[in-house]
Amino acid sequence: MSWTQLRVPASSANLGPGFDALGLALNLFLDCRFRRSDRLSIQVAGRDAAQIPATDENLIWQTALTVGRDTRSELPPVELLIENQIPIGKGLGSSAAALTAGVVMADHLLGLNWKPLRILDEAARIEGHPDNVAACVLGSIVASAVDSGGMARAVRIELPRRFGVAVVVPDFVLPTTEARAVLPSTYSSKDAIFNVQRAALLIAALATGSAHAFPAALEDRLHQPYRLPLVPGLAETLKLRAPGLLGCALSGAGPSVLVFYERGFEDVCGLVRQVFQIHGHDSEVLWTEICDHGYECRASESSSSSPPATA
Repeated sequence: MSWTQLRVPASSANLGPGFDALGLALNLFLDCRFRRSDRLSIQVAGRDAAQIPATDENLIWQTALTVGRDTRSELPPVELLIENQIPIGKGLGSSAAALTAGVVMADHLLGLNWKPLRILDEAARIEGHPDNVAACVLGSIVASAVDSGGMARAVRIELPRRFGVAVVVPDFVLPTTEARAVLPSTYSSKDAIFNVQRAALLIAALATGSAHAFPAALEDRLHQPYRLPLVPGLAETLKLRAPGLLGCALSGAGPSVLVFYERGFEDVCGLVRQVFQIHGHDSEVLWTEICDHGYECRASESSSSSPPATA
């Protein structure tokens, strides 16, 4: 039985004011290869492999089973080989990548022939919000929402070439459930208006390359202020100002920090590392760049049974 190769990008969501609405795809990948089998078999390699179940509890497989139930189809057992590049528990969309991979795998195995926007809609329904999975499916920078009928809608834009993006990843994890638990159930109209203004400004700045709109365009009152106690140094990081530094934002639920900068000023990422160091934490800079495409699924060129090599 021939193999199918599947690659899904990492993602960063919120981008400051765009809580549960904005996201971008990153050049870090979840690579999978799968084929029908007589029994379920999962192998895992790569970054944080020990945290990825190689059992029927694996999120990719569980998501595929969910699609099977939703479509009243019987999903066949598979041999699934996973090579992961995405840090887990660091706010870089590892679960969204796995969810997207599971939906795409089920679509392929069941012959559903879903278009990308149908893949997105199913993944967003399972995830509960569309921002990360929209980036996984469409790539680049994506604005997304679930309409009044429950369907996910998304539009992508391109990052101006003069802007760069990197991620500073600290040496501790922050479970999304913990980061969500500190958020209030309601917000004042003043704070809601504040974020609507900044989210609109951010989209316009990213679409046109207007550097003067930063760092105001990354300001937020809906999620980052409540997560400050969970990420040592975040308060100082969000206030960083330097030539060429457009601004910083918590990546997803954190604790990683997304850094927007003007090209030629890559060294501003070192400022974020210094803040983490002051607070007793080591960190690394991932020079990811934005991934200009979403998931890719194709017949594998290799007949090897080992996990796929990373790029």
